Formats: sequence, C-alpha cells, structure tokens
Amino acid sequence: MKKIFLSLLLVGGLLSSCDMDKKPIGSLDDSTAIQSVNDCLRFRNGIYSSMRSLSTGGYVSYPEIQMDMFQGLISNGNRIGNIANGNILSNDVDIESIWAGLYTRINSVNYFLEKVDAVLANPNLDEAGKANINRYIGEAKFARAYYYYWLMDHFCASYTAENADAPAMGLPIVTVYNPTGDRSKYPGRSTQNETYALIEQDLAEAYEALAAYEQIDASACTPNSAYVCTNTINALQARIALLKGEYATAIIEAEEVIGSGAYTLANLDNYINIWTNDTNNEIIFRPFADVNEVSGLSSTGSAWLSIYGDNADYIPSFEALAMYDNGDVRFEAFFNVWNLVINGVGMPAYVFYKYPGNEALKTGSAMNLMNMPKPFRLSEQYLIIAEAAAALGQNDKANDALNELRKNRIAGYTETEYAGQELILQVRDERTKELIGEGFRMSDLRRWGIGFRRSATHPENPAIEDVLVVAGKDVSYAAGDHRFVWPIPSSEMETNPQLEGQQNPGY
Repeated sequence: MKKIFLSLLLVGGLLSSCDMDKKPIGSLDDSTAIQSVNDCLRFRNGIYSSMRSLSTGGYVSYPEIQMDMFQGLISNGNRIGNIANGNILSNDVDIESIWAGLYTRINSVNYFLEKVDAVLANPNLDEAGKANINRYIGEAKFARAYYYYWLMDHFCASYTAENADAPAMGLPIVTVYNPTGDRSKYPGRSTQNETYALIEQDLAEAYEALAAYEQIDASACTPNSAYVCTNTINALQARIALLKGEYATAIIEAEEVIGSGAYTLANLDNYINIWTNDTNNEIIFRPFADVNEVSGLSSTGSAWLSIYGDNADYIPSFEALAMYDNGDVRFEAFFNVWNLVINGVGMPAYVFYKYPGNEALKTGSAMNLMNMPKPFRLSEQYLIIAEAAAALGQNDKANDALNELRKNRIAGYTETEYAGQELILQVRDERTKELIGEGFRMSDLRRWGIGFRRSATHPENPAIEDVLVVAGKDVSYAAGDHRFVWPIPSSEMETNPQLEGQQNPGY
C-alpha cells in the first residue's frame, strides 16, 4: 500500500482498509464512528495506545544503534543491519514503516478532532461529559504535536536561522481528515517554521484544555501517570525549545516541571526500579501497559538482548562502558555480564541491560523483555536546563542542575563547578550517560554538530573484537553527515508528486 500518510486507518481498530472505496465487513463507517462520549473514549484509548508504541521498539532503538555507542555481533542475523552499518537508504523498510505509522496516527487524530465537535455540541451532553471530551481533545492535540515533533527530529535538518523559512525543509502538514486517491491533493513539505507553528499551537491548546480539566481532577499530575497532563506538555515544550536553540524558553518550561513539586529524582537506592519495575517518582508519563496487553506492546530490549539470556544482537562499545565513574548507579542498571554463545563458543561480554523486562509483564517462564515505556522523566528536564544554561553562559544555573543530577546518581559525589567549554562538555557527557539507549543520541549529535567514529577495541575482553560485524566496526559520520537525518521514504516520494525535488540531501 503506497498511500502512506493518507491511508484510511483509524486508531483502535474501528476502521481499517487499504481500499479507499470499500468498507470492510463489520467495520464502522468513518462518518458514524464517533457519535457518543463512549465512542470518544474508545478513540482516546487508541490514541494512548499509539503514543505507547511511539515510546518503544524501533522508535527508541534504531536512532541509538545507528550511532556510536553500540556494535553488532555476527550472530545477530543482520537485524537492524543497514541502520547499524551506516547504510541508510530511502527504501529502508524500517524507516518507511516509522514514517507511515506516524502519519497514520496523525490522520487518526485529525479524524477524531473533526468528529468530536458534533458530540460536544449535543444539547443532551451533561457537564461531566463536556469536561471529559474537552480533556480528550487536549490529549489528542498533544498526541498530534508529539507525532509531528518526532518526525521533525528524525526526518528534518536541525533548526537554524538559515533553515527556518527555507522552502521544503519541514514536513508535509496534514490537519484535515481527507483520505483520497487524488495525488494532486497530497501536500508537499512545509518550512520548518510552519511545522513548528503547528506543533506549538497544538501544545498551547492542549495545555489550556488540560489545565481546565485539572481544576476538576489533577490526578494525572502525579508520578507514573498513564495520562498526559500539563507537566507532560511542559516537558515536551522544553525538549522542543532545546532542539530549536531557544534556550531561555527551554529553561522556563523545564523549571515549570521541576517547580511543580510533583516529581523527585531517583536516588542511589531506587534508580534501578525505573528499569526493572518501571516505577519511580521521577517518571512523568508512563503509558499504560499490563500483562493482558503485552501482545500490543513492542519490546525495546529485544534490539539488544535475547529472551534466553545467551545472545545479544548489539552490545555496548567499550567507550560506553568507560563513561561511568566508580559508584555510578547507572552502570549497574544499564550493563550486565552474560556468557554469550556465538557460533557455538561461549563469550563473556557486557550487554546493554536497560530494558531487561518487567516481571509483571511476563506471560511465561522466559523473560519477554517487555517494559513499560517512559518517554518523559524528570532527569531529562535537569539536563535540558544544564545544556540551555551553559549555552547562555549562566554557569551557576547549569552547574546547579548538573550537580543535582549527579549527586543522585553517583555514590560519594562531590559537587564541582565548571565554566566555558568544559561546562558544555560535562553537560553533554552527563546527558549521554543518563539517556543512553533512550532514542536521543542521533538527535543530540546532530544538534551539537559532532561526528563520531566507532571504536572496535574491547580491552575488557579482546576476543569480542573477532565476533563484531565487520561492516559496523569502524563506521564513522563526519559532523553534518547527511545520515544524521533520515530520508523521506522512496515510496512516499514516488506516490506524492508534490515531493519532487524535496528529498533530504544525500539520498
């Protein structure tokens, strides 16, 4: 199916068909699928399911495995091989599926937002129903902003003054549900400012709607919440402002989250619970998942680990292991030694263990490597403040944020003050240590204008060097390498005539 982002696929399984003219037997008509508050609730549940998917699996692992912190083993069957080995192509099926999946989700939100007004206008709707529907609208607008942000951060060049209003450097913008086979109606790429304007408008309207609902019920503004709240919106706004180099705004938004007092940083005693039991007071948003829904949850850990504990597709580089000081709780949380069996031979090696699987999500005796996603955590907000403040020369603020995070991660840590380029480097190092494997690395290196060369040396066990995928051993990206931005999928380019000449450079 090539009508990728205009496909008629609604969240929640209410309507699914690749034929634009036929209705599947037993499906709801797209003109009647939303007629009541209960229908709105069902669509809202589907939107949350979609946001959960965006925080797991390849959405998280691909941008990490593509970069410098992980190396493939020859036993991995070439899974994620092209991405890991630097062979990024416009016809890559993994990248295409991400593009298609996100535009399908956007189309579903557009459908919901168009149909929900009729329900809201029903004169028989009581005040509780109105409050709930307005909340759902706010959540849907957050979701659409979240999807467009993710696409911008992976398929578009870094935001700069030169790029901001340059033609066709943003995304194709779709805000109206209008599935069609008429290719003349498909949109071309917008400017970056136009795309960000939509994202920021959606987030502003989402904030207004959820702030109103929180006057009635603020229970979503608590740690481990399965629902989006105003703090979640602030957290995403801070992330986006950092991407755009709007440092003062990034600080304001991140300080709003921290200043809410709703969350506290994990400490040395409970940090590991974030990754084993998926619970901690620093988790801002944790989309719902339980053992009965595992079939609809993607595994993030399976990109690195075997469920049987005897193999790994990708292992951490020695540089990744060596980042951490003695007493850093993250080393224990993120790495473990397994005796891997590679071509029938035992090979002791460190494996990446950040997503080991939650016992509560197991459906059998073997660990299925299923964890609940945690797309927004308080630690990221401290890192945003530290980076933005360092960029502005606000050394005290940057050091305060950096030291606060480190003393909750490193036993016996002594606060240290940095300035200038050394402060910037310390903040970047800390961000890498804290967020490794969470999907930020490609974006971070692109934003910082830093290239890399993977090192294949493993002094902790030199025998590992002989079982690394040869094509991935010495992959290098220069600063500004075109592969820091993913290509618009070739199938999309072929289907949409408005995209002619709008492919990202290098593809």
